[in-house]
Amino acid sequence: MTAEKIMTITAADYGKMVNAAAAKLTANAENINKLNVFPVPDGDTGTNMAMSMASGAQYERDSQAETVGALAKATSKGLLMGARGNSGVILSQIFRGMSDSLADKATLSARDLADALMMAAQVAYKSVMKPTEGTILTVIREAAAAADEAASAGQDLPTMMETVAQTAQVALDKTPDLLPVLKEVGVVDSGGQGLVLVLSAFSDVLSGTISEENLQTPDNAELDQMVSKLHAGAQANESLRPEDIKYGYCTEIMVEIGKGTTVEKPFDYQTFYDYIADKGDSLLVINDDEVVKVHVHTEDPGAIIHWGGEFGSLEKVKVDNMRDQQQAVIDEQAAQDKLNQAEQAEQKPAPDVAVFAVAAGDGVAKLFDSLGVYQVITGGQTMNPSTADFVEAINQSKAKSAIILPNNSNIFLAADQAKEMVDVPVEVVKSRTIQQGLTAMLGYNPAASVTENQEAMTEQLATVVSGQVTQSVRDTTLNGREIKKGDWLGMIDGEIQVVGPKLVETAKEMLAKMVDEDSEIVTIITGKDAKKKDIKALTEAVEEIDEDLECEVHDGGQGLYPFLISVE
Repeated sequence: MTAEKIMTITAADYGKMVNAAAAKLTANAENINKLNVFPVPDGDTGTNMAMSMASGAQYERDSQAETVGALAKATSKGLLMGARGNSGVILSQIFRGMSDSLADKATLSARDLADALMMAAQVAYKSVMKPTEGTILTVIREAAAAADEAASAGQDLPTMMETVAQTAQVALDKTPDLLPVLKEVGVVDSGGQGLVLVLSAFSDVLSGTISEENLQTPDNAELDQMVSKLHAGAQANESLRPEDIKYGYCTEIMVEIGKGTTVEKPFDYQTFYDYIADKGDSLLVINDDEVVKVHVHTEDPGAIIHWGGEFGSLEKVKVDNMRDQQQAVIDEQAAQDKLNQAEQAEQKPAPDVAVFAVAAGDGVAKLFDSLGVYQVITGGQTMNPSTADFVEAINQSKAKSAIILPNNSNIFLAADQAKEMVDVPVEVVKSRTIQQGLTAMLGYNPAASVTENQEAMTEQLATVVSGQVTQSVRDTTLNGREIKKGDWLGMIDGEIQVVGPKLVETAKEMLAKMVDEDSEIVTIITGKDAKKKDIKALTEAVEEIDEDLECEVHDGGQGLYPFLISVE
């Protein structure tokens, strides 16, 4: 059931707008993720924006405020604390700008909302050191300009917001013309797409075309489950990720043969078996003259149950969602890891300068620990920590100052936000890879000040060349190079330099491009799926390139990337 058009935005109306935006982002998170330019397993813009917006919506719902201005402030705070990835941080800045503009407003007119969107665009641009057109920034700027023009022309709220949403879509459609890489790959900007969904949700609420069920935002548990599902590959064996389970329902039935009112067929074992075998795997069918028992993993438990009923009376029916069961295991482990980190932090003495590094993989965490990192925050590719994650870790440490090693460029803005949210000095060393983060630690001196450490550690970043080997998740064309799903990709300092069908050959070719006459040390960090024979072949390749090169191998345990290689 739809509502009437809204001509003045009240606090209740603003809450509906925020929650509709959160719900729409959550529903479309996976589609946004697929807009990732690079065909590597780190397309999580949709997840980051959905989680960030959901945090804002949760703060809005928890607020007891009765004015739009106060609710806007609560929403902004929630987005800031929940911001994940650069897209989530920029979205938080858009709502921060709106909050600043709406601070003293009890209700909103079209002019008020237009002013808020104009302020949102200004704050968003200022939040990025080097604003790039063809991104979410372009979409908010053009949408805000359209709002300003519409309000000046006297359009009412529903009409104005419809104009804004349409303008945002046009701006999004033009992003490939502003960023050549988007045109080459054939996608629009993912962050811009997320913002279009937010603005279209606003328009739906104001025009009264949205139903009440579409205003409901998933609760925190559901959202945690969503992000864990998308990110489980960074912590668990890929074969155990919920999304990798082909047949998700463990189905068991027991049929009393020939009994009951649903019987349509005489029992024939082969006929009975063949139908179910076509519906799944892990099949077990046993019977005697009276009863047949079935165990099968399937996507259609209803079909199995109906089929059994055609041969007799159903005496037992049991269906378990194996994806949910596997997710529960992953969630439990993640919760335990977080508890362990908190307990370890309490046991450690409060340092003068604590270093917090973002990484995935037990072996990688141990490497950082051995170099003096105070705490490893689990995350990285496909699993960006939020601003709140950094704030919590720093506050729990009771350190006098802190340094953050993001080890991923998509975490920079969230780390920068954390600096503003704590009461102690914090510096961010802009490490883009695990290898850079490890090298940066060579410049760490616990006796030096946080500023001196930041400078020394940043200088170290330029001394290492970082290589990553991963597998393409889709077909695409990038920089004139055709890439097929399943191809192995060799990336040097973030750019795809090698594409090949075989893991070891791709890694060797990448390594050869990384080494020059000044190179001295090659470090290979192996992922959890790296095979011993492949590791041996790669170490032998180092010696073949230059027998004077020193080669170190460490078990990192990271997912998605069987080899992380550094050359110094």
